[in-house]
Amino acid sequence: MSKKTFRQLRSTAVPLPMENVDTDQIIPARFLKATTRAGFGENLFRDWRYDSQGNPRPGFILNEPGIPGKILVAGKNFGCGSSREHAAWALVDFGFDVVVSSFFGDIFQNNALNNGLLPVVVPDNYLGSIFRALEMDAGIMLEIDLEGQHIRILPDGPLQHFDINAYKKNCLLNGFDDIDYLLSLKGEIEKFEMARPGR
Repeated sequence: MSKKTFRQLRSTAVPLPMENVDTDQIIPARFLKATTRAGFGENLFRDWRYDSQGNPRPGFILNEPGIPGKILVAGKNFGCGSSREHAAWALVDFGFDVVVSSFFGDIFQNNALNNGLLPVVVPDNYLGSIFRALEMDAGIMLEIDLEGQHIRILPDGPLQHFDINAYKKNCLLNGFDDIDYLLSLKGEIEKFEMARPGR
């Protein structure tokens, strides 16, 4: 994955108020032939974005003009279904840095974190408030603060805390994958080895 770090993001958001969106809807199985991460964004939500002739479907949010933003706000149980990592690849390749929902499929959530995509879990009522705000003003912005572990609706909405695994938070803040993290501990590992009895 890229070495992009994440600390704070302010962006417009894309509302997708559908529940139980599975990974096959995020990226259909017929597009899983590639082995690199690049290019999957083209087919993100393919069957919702395009008809059988490849024409954009009017009314689907990602087909509307303008910059969609770097935050996807999704209904409950986003990323359920099969364990394909390609779903996270497609979202990142399209340009999303954050997905907000009240519940994520466990495997999708882990795949997202491993690929630099931050899944933010909020209570159902807060998720509803985001959808209502976006319905009233599509240009409203959200703030995601990873260091402080909070989200808010700008300009002056209340802060909503979110949880994240401390190890994954550290990796996102520093742009680490698992190998990078181990390499960052090289000095400490060497000190430990040198201090072992018998050396």
